[in-house]
Amino acid sequence: MIEDLFFIEKQTYRKSPLHDLDARAKIILSFAAIIAMVAVPYSPLVFPVGGTFFLLFVILWGLSRLSPLVYAGRILMVLPFGLFIIIVQVFVQNPYYPAFTAIADLPFGIHVYRESVEFATILLVKFLVCISFIVLLSSTTRVQDLLEGAGRLGLPAEFTLTLGMMIRYIFVFGYIYRKVNESLAARCFSPFDSRLPYRYRLRTLAYTVGTLFIRSYEQGERTFMAMLCRGYGRESHLYIRKKPMGRGDYLFLATCLPVVICTPVIAWLLSSGLV
Repeated sequence: MIEDLFFIEKQTYRKSPLHDLDARAKIILSFAAIIAMVAVPYSPLVFPVGGTFFLLFVILWGLSRLSPLVYAGRILMVLPFGLFIIIVQVFVQNPYYPAFTAIADLPFGIHVYRESVEFATILLVKFLVCISFIVLLSSTTRVQDLLEGAGRLGLPAEFTLTLGMMIRYIFVFGYIYRKVNESLAARCFSPFDSRLPYRYRLRTLAYTVGTLFIRSYEQGERTFMAMLCRGYGRESHLYIRKKPMGRGDYLFLATCLPVVICTPVIAWLLSSGLV
């Protein structure tokens, strides 16, 4: 997991038309797509809207020049967290349908409903589209650029400072973890080596976790003392310089935002018979 953190950040340093865009443009588009997708009612209307949004995502991912394997790997990392909730829906009578038809009977009085399967599929489409745009944003924008972009869009200074410190310490923790892991490997220790006694492996791992947190704490104390020496206090804020968006950023938003805004509206008008 820690190595994945460094791998994700490494991908953001690549060169592509999407990587070169201002972080604000990508943040606005990603949030607009997520809000529009969530706002679509739980009905079959989700499928054409989700398909259009995913097509937009595929085009943007192609512009990023990133491998599809990168996207697949990151989706597989997140999918288990949402998949459990989605699978449970097929056994639940949710309030979005007036009647339910059982298509399978399982032991212990559990039933699988056709309407619940449809609802679970709708939920899966919403989940995949929203997560895809988050993956696109985080894979093409450096963490520091995301923070500064959010600050320029109006994120309160207290949040930017807190998030900035959190981001810094995540990578500090990652570097310390890497050093400890390399030290264990240099001593030919592997927690999965069955030739070593189980208690010895467990005790070594416990010592390692303790050492990891102690080193992280000590590094945090040194960093905090350095911040105090440089004038850090209650009124301190993260400095974010002003930066105007370029023509390419405005062109990007002018091209993509109408798709995100108009697609749900047109789909709703067509489904209602108003067009």
